[in-house]
Amino acid sequence: QVQLVESGGGLMQPGQSARLSCVVSGTVFTVYTMAWYRQAAGQQREMVATVRGDGTTNYADSVKERFTISRENTKKTVYLEMNSLKPEDTAVYYCAMDHIVKTYWGQGTQVTVSS
Repeated sequence: QVQLVESGGGLMQPGQSARLSCVVSGTVFTVYTMAWYRQAAGQQREMVATVRGDGTTNYADSVKERFTISRENTKKTVYLEMNSLKPEDTAVYYCAMDHIVKTYWGQGTQVTVSS
């Protein structure tokens, strides 16, 4: 079955950087759009960034110039490089695959930005 496993969350201080990883198994990887979403406490899940199979990227306005999404097809892995972290970036971050059958989700990884 298709599985997405995130890693790399934790407690960071404002201004620090962090990198999230998401490893996909159980399906081909290259052709599908991958995305990172986040959900803060009491709020709806929101798109953070997407990367298509051809490498085209898209970002939420709130993270442009600070976050970078990338993919490594040989490792079936998608990354989210987060720089200049802010307290408002605190959320559970989810990896998602826009598969032809449905959207698959990872279990999420907590990112907390606090001094």
